[in-house]
Amino acid sequence: MWDVAEELKAMLVFAEHRYYGESLPFGDNSFKDLRHLNFLTSEQALADFAELIKHLKRTIPGTENQPVIALGGSYGGMLAAWFRMKYPHMVVGALAASAPIWQFEDLVPCGVFMKIVTTDFRKSGPNCSESIRKSWDAINRLSNTGHGLLWLTEILHLCSPLTSQAIQHLKDWLSETWVNLAMVDYPYASGFLQPLPAWPIKVVCQYLKNPNVSDSLMLQNIFQALNVYYNYSGQVKCLNISETTTSSLGSLGWSYQACTEMVMPFCTNGIDDMFEPHSWDMKKFSDDCFQQWGVRPRPSWITTMYGGKNISSHTNIVFSNGDLDPWSGGGVTEDITDTLVAVTIPEGAHHLDLRARNALDPKSVLLARSLEVKHMKKWIGDFHDSAGKQH
Repeated sequence: MWDVAEELKAMLVFAEHRYYGESLPFGDNSFKDLRHLNFLTSEQALADFAELIKHLKRTIPGTENQPVIALGGSYGGMLAAWFRMKYPHMVVGALAASAPIWQFEDLVPCGVFMKIVTTDFRKSGPNCSESIRKSWDAINRLSNTGHGLLWLTEILHLCSPLTSQAIQHLKDWLSETWVNLAMVDYPYASGFLQPLPAWPIKVVCQYLKNPNVSDSLMLQNIFQALNVYYNYSGQVKCLNISETTTSSLGSLGWSYQACTEMVMPFCTNGIDDMFEPHSWDMKKFSDDCFQQWGVRPRPSWITTMYGGKNISSHTNIVFSNGDLDPWSGGGVTEDITDTLVAVTIPEGAHHLDLRARNALDPKSVLLARSLEVKHMKKWIGDFHDSAGKQH
């Protein structure tokens, strides 16, 4: 983004989403109850961005007649695409990086996400995904006794003692760790979710080469693998199964949105993926949301609001996805029209193309960025051409 902004002589504006970071509309009361939370929706956020653009054009000299491009990654990428769809008069185009706009209802199979995570591990080391697949039964067997629970606590260096009630929580935490590694499998050392080495899954997989070991050795190997993600810096004394990232990326706001409009079905079958089988249970999900927030999800609202797969009437959106990124399963990976374009990055993880240039960038991301800039230059040129015709 930074490099491209310089090339296009553009001003880069980061707009903070309502209810995230410091943009709390009711201060400390913003998450207090539903009366205060009612205003946390993607539609309201898009309206904020429209107001912001008007404000900037009004107050910054020289910007009034200049084109605007929306760009974002992940949820921000979804918002960028939706902003171009809903406010085409405000932005000339959008770059939606790693934007899973189809991870809703049954637009894509619910198992595609975890399947991609598994593929990343399978390709990163011999028997790696198979070792993780076999680790779940090892945990189940070891956690059957009080002695086993104590042993697991010690061997995994957990901050608090494991109870039999916490085993599912432990397994969810492990699953989320493997998912996060897939998202940030970058070609160079990075610190997006945790401080990590280059190609972190390859480093993790060095410890998971043999799936046919005893349960105790399997869990010792799992700990070594976890240590790459949680303790690459060597500063961590114990592992906390309530945390998977070093910084809060707005998990409270996202939790509420996932329970209202951002309803994304996920499932596993243990055959096409390396996880225990879990079907998508809408009723349980709804009950959990009601218990936590007092709301029931609206699974079809996003497709009603933004069109699902029926978006061919829109123009000037580039959807970029990395093949290593599990979110690409819910993304647009083929051209829809000649102005709704898909860019794929075979060696790319989560929105690698938006990150600053790096000497270790694979050729595929350099190519992706040059394609993205080519489209942006065309949008800007078309804007100035039509402005010239009006005068």
